Formats: sequence, structure tokens, C-alpha cells
Amino acid sequence: MEKTKVGIIGLGTVGSGVARLLLDHGDRTARHAGRVLWLEKAVVRDLNKPRDCELPDGVLTDDVDEVIDHPEIKVVCQLMGGVDRAREVMLRTLESGKDVVTANKALLAEHGPELFDKARELGRSIAFEASVAGGIPIVANLSQCLSANQVTSLHGILNGTSNFILDKMHTEGAPYADVVAEAQRLGYAEADPAMDVDGTDAAQKLAILAQLAFGARLDWRDIPRSGIDQVDLVDVGYAQEMGYRIKLLAVADLKDGHLDCEVNPALVRAGSPLGKVGGPFNALLANGDAVGPLFFHGQGAGQMPTASAVVADLIDTAVGRTAITFRTLGLWSEDLRGVDQGDFAASTGKRYVRVMVEDHPGVLAEVTGAFGEQGISIASVLQKEPLEAGGVVPLVIMTHAASEAATDNACTKIAALPSCRAEPTKMWVRD
Repeated sequence: MEKTKVGIIGLGTVGSGVARLLLDHGDRTARHAGRVLWLEKAVVRDLNKPRDCELPDGVLTDDVDEVIDHPEIKVVCQLMGGVDRAREVMLRTLESGKDVVTANKALLAEHGPELFDKARELGRSIAFEASVAGGIPIVANLSQCLSANQVTSLHGILNGTSNFILDKMHTEGAPYADVVAEAQRLGYAEADPAMDVDGTDAAQKLAILAQLAFGARLDWRDIPRSGIDQVDLVDVGYAQEMGYRIKLLAVADLKDGHLDCEVNPALVRAGSPLGKVGGPFNALLANGDAVGPLFFHGQGAGQMPTASAVVADLIDTAVGRTAITFRTLGLWSEDLRGVDQGDFAASTGKRYVRVMVEDHPGVLAEVTGAFGEQGISIASVLQKEPLEAGGVVPLVIMTHAASEAATDNACTKIAALPSCRAEPTKMWVRD
């Protein structure tokens, strides 16, 4: 059977999983590709570091040029982390006449337009299924299977670390800091989990999905985002009492020809598909104008789920499918520019607002009056007994649809009231 020789740059967790699939299940990949996917070289930084895959003699190297300059390697899995060095290596790989498969979402979010333009210029392709949602086939479905549709919305849980933390806070009532420490022990969170918990990781993935679904060339930094590090157990309890769960949601809604995008904690119905996503899992709820709602759910990270997506891209590239779809889709091309990002301040939706106020007559009227001044209609008010000595009580207010600007103005007004003891907490409500 014909061989397609493959190189791997970066033999960390995902790279080792890819090597295992190629070496241990070559018959499976050959059946789908119609040819043998032959692992020729694998590049690492430290040749002496222990690894969880057994490689044939002569495969392992610490010289990236042995892959880039190898005349018989046709496809390269670039599985390096980081951005700057990864960009340099990908450009060199493309210029050497090789196609690329990558799982590096930060690289694509940062340099997608440049890299895809260069690949088109050179007649090469870049496949990136593993860059978003690990083993869930999101990229293929949005770019190919839903091509008869105009996607109208994407609501996703795209960061498994944050979902694991919030799920534990809901199910066990554990404080945020304790759950972060547990996630680190279990390997779900990095030693520095900032990019996961502050919304950066989800925003980078949302920028990629927005390009696929809407043709939007977004800088991920322009996507409004907030993280889960400020989610309080008090809010978790109130959300559950009202039939909701708090999730870090990445949202892209097509409204009036513009795209509303944001990443932030939101209340979703406990029994809804997104509300039932537990642990470190990812999920995406997509809506198409022809097909209607579709729900994707699975492991968004981890060695073998991500390696599964990489090898699927390898097969498509070896067969030639990637070249066709890459050329046809024109991703990140100025010629196929899609919708623009809308004004976040004008985004509308329901809100959860918690206000800590002194417990005396007239306070409720002051708080609701601030919403009324902004034309915001209140759906419900929940008031509990004082949480501490001194008469401070939480007011939990659920609003009807209102703009981000109006809600911000109302919360600013409330924060300035003499009876208010802390900045109001507000979250979207995504029914």
C-alpha cells in the first residue's frame, strides 16, 4: 500500500497520543486513508525525557530541520505550544512544500490571517480540527456539514477547566479556590490557570468558530470577556434555587447583520443541554436557518480525544479532502470577509443582578427605581434574610431583556446608593 510520510513537531501529551494512534492502529488509519500514514520523524526538545509511547529507532530527533527539510515527509503535525516560535516553524513548514495539521488554537487566533494567506499562496493547506473542543468534530461540521445553512448562533462551553470548577461548585458547594486546587491535582488545570478561568482560552476558540460560521475576522482581544474567578458560592446557590446553573459561555449571535460576541459566566437552565454539561466536558449549541438547533458534546481536551481529531485531519489531508475544502472555504481571506462584530454595549438579553444592601424601608424602591430609570423591566425579585450581622441583605433581581449599556448604567447608579455595600454582581441569563 502507498505510504504518506508524516512528521510530528512536538511530542508532548497530544503528540504522544498521535504517535500511538499511528503506530498502534496503522491498519485502522490505512483503511480510512487508503494508504499507510507512516510516522517518519518526531521532533522533541529533550531526547532523554521519558515518554509514554514507544517509537521505532531513528524516529526521534531534537532537530526541527530533519522534518522541515525532509524531502519525503508530506504532512506535518505541528503540535508545539506557544505562539511566536510556533508561527515561525509553521511558516517554514509551509514554505518547504508540506501541508500542516495543528492543534494550536492560540496560534490560529493570533496569526490565522497571515498563516492561511501564506498557505494559499504556496498551494498548501492547514487543518485544525483539534484546535477547538478537542475530540468534538466542530470544525468539520461548521465548515462543511452545515454549508447549506446560515448559522445564526453559537453558544458554547469551550473551556473544560472552567466547566469542571463551576460543576464542582454546584454539586459539592466547594469554594472556588479549593476546586481550582483539585483541578490542578487532577491535571485539568495548569499550574497557572489564568487563561482558562479569565475567559482568554474560550475567547480564542470563539474567534476561530466565528471565522468558520460567519466569516468574521475577529481579534480575540476584541471579544468582551470576563472569567469565573469572581463567581461566588452565594450566586451558585441562588442560581440553583431558581432552576439554573452557572456556566462560562462563549456566545456568538447574528443580529441585524452584525455579530454579538462575548465570553462570560451566564445562568442557563439546569435541565437544558448546556445546563447538563458536567465535569471537564465541552459542548456547543449551534443554530442553522435550515437545520435548526444542533448540539455537540464531548471531551474538549485530553490526550486521546485531541489526538483523535489530529489523526482525522491527517487522514483528510493525505486523501486530498483538506486541500479541496481549504481552497474552497477561503478561511481568513479578505476576499470572503463576512459579518462584522457589533457594539457590545447594544447587546440585549436577560440579566441576573445581585445587590448587597442595608435592610431598611425604601431600599427596594431605590434599587428597582434605578432599573426603571434605564427602561429595564424587572421579572422577579428575591430577598433573603441578612447574611451577616448589621442587617445587610442580598437582593436578587431577574430582569427582562435589556441592553448591556442600560444594565451597566443601572448598576452604576445602584452602587452609588448609600444603602449599597458592594458593587452589584451581574450575569447574563441564557434561557
